Amino acid sequence: MGLDWKLKEKLAARLAREQGHIVYPAGGRARFALAYPNSYFVGMSNLGLHIIYDILNHRTDTACERFFLPDGRELDEYRRTKTPLLSMETQSPLSDFDVVGFAVSFEMDYFHLLDMLEVGRVPLLAMERDERSPLVIAGGPCATFNPEPLSSFVDAFIIGEGEETVGRFMDVYQAAKQDGATREETLRRLSCVPGVYVPSLYEHIYRGSGELETIRPVGDAPAHVERQWVKNLDDYPAHTVVVTDETEFDLYLVETARGCGRHCRFCMAGYCFRRPRNRSLAVLKDAINGAKVYGKRIGLMGAAISDYPKIDELSEHILSEGLAMSVASFRADSVTETMIRSLAESGMKTITLAPEAGSAKMRAVVNKGIDEEHLFHAMELGVAAGIRHYRLYIMIGLPYETEADVDAVAELAGRLKDYLEAHESRGTLTLSVNPFIPKPFTPFQWAVMAEKKYIEAALKRLKKALSARKGVGLIAEPTKSAYIQGVLARGDRRVSCALYRAHMAGGAKAFHRAMKEEGLREEFYLSREYGEKEIFPWDVLDMGVKKEYLYEEWKRAECLETTIPCFDGCRRCGVCG
Repeated sequence: MGLDWKLKEKLAARLAREQGHIVYPAGGRARFALAYPNSYFVGMSNLGLHIIYDILNHRTDTACERFFLPDGRELDEYRRTKTPLLSMETQSPLSDFDVVGFAVSFEMDYFHLLDMLEVGRVPLLAMERDERSPLVIAGGPCATFNPEPLSSFVDAFIIGEGEETVGRFMDVYQAAKQDGATREETLRRLSCVPGVYVPSLYEHIYRGSGELETIRPVGDAPAHVERQWVKNLDDYPAHTVVVTDETEFDLYLVETARGCGRHCRFCMAGYCFRRPRNRSLAVLKDAINGAKVYGKRIGLMGAAISDYPKIDELSEHILSEGLAMSVASFRADSVTETMIRSLAESGMKTITLAPEAGSAKMRAVVNKGIDEEHLFHAMELGVAAGIRHYRLYIMIGLPYETEADVDAVAELAGRLKDYLEAHESRGTLTLSVNPFIPKPFTPFQWAVMAEKKYIEAALKRLKKALSARKGVGLIAEPTKSAYIQGVLARGDRRVSCALYRAHMAGGAKAFHRAMKEEGLREEFYLSREYGEKEIFPWDVLDMGVKKEYLYEEWKRAECLETTIPCFDGCRRCGVCG
């Protein structure tokens, strides 16, 4: 085993610049590698990583250390010098750990997960690991809504919110280890922990046409795995634990709420993390007071910050403590003057709004619940507070979209820019436009993903319509990666074979060819009609939302029917009984 001392010293130097990390002496504790399959910069901007790190290191029997994907040249140096992937805290090899836990937030990070296992000297395929190999697990949004494309590489998945499950997982793991249980027996025991899915204990049987015929549990594995969710968020304060300047916006993150009850039909988070829950103002004030010593801006996190019922009091408290604030997102129909003023006083230069579509028809299709008047009102508040720049999140290729709906995006942008010019001539409007990707456990899981040529034509049409307008810009992600994401989002476990083949051939750029070589058609996952009773690869998981309810919402979208948000006493979707 090689070892490049410069790589080790770089990790040690980065660790020395942090505040809040924990290093335990060797021995006496199970070693847990918390791995984020992207850069340190991206991983340390992920609040979930901080939460799990804190929970595990407050156990008396576990030592948790962090691993990140080395940057491009650095990854090449690991491979050139045959240095195994090393941890932040003690610069120990990944393969030395008992459990390797990946936090997976984005489909394109699946390729990075395999890179980290390979450089970490952990066998890529779960079936090739022996009693000396670490147990590889995964959690996070992607692991929750469809673990199957990673099923060849991950021994067990944490389904849902990990705060409570990870503790139970480690209890059972430690007991199995003390009993001298084999790897196979340990996984069997772990499959009995609520919220733990062990893919090797389920057999997927396919029809000749390629569709799933059935998912069959092996032995005494549960028929369904119920996602876990935290009933009282105050039991688990969620804020930055390890403080570093090397994050996306250099923020101290504080989560205000979790879940969303707005019923946007495209939104996986709205269904997988239902029901909506808020932290108490007292708990949030404690978290903010703990942040004062660092002097960083407070980054409020949540599905829709403006929906937090005491957002005005919270905003005023942050400023009264001499701190500044930022928000991840807010809804135009619930934003307040106090919140906007607080953001402006905090130095915020750009407000981001998410109408998702340009026409009222398409906003009805997705059940966004935002009218054009809400957008103008939010802009009015922003302009009055001195904020000049605005960004719109837009999706194209949505179900039932026409060219007229694409044109409506440019027309909406024009009207908003007219307003901006009438009140602040130097302001800019930027459209962030991305292809719609159907996600599991949403009403749109039955939807077809628009063809690439349609998306490219729509983008070209938008760019042309906006090109003559000064101060209006458009940014879009490469369409190729969107279609890879689409396959990975809705893929079955056969797609894991293509992932493995792509990894061996160079990663994401080889995925299209790998799919063909595995005899798989991307169109099968993206553009065929899914039947009402179709068995989806993720149907073994139970999010609490009835599948029948999701299908009803899919049909309501076609009829442009509105669904009202969650309310006390509601029993529509199944989550609340």
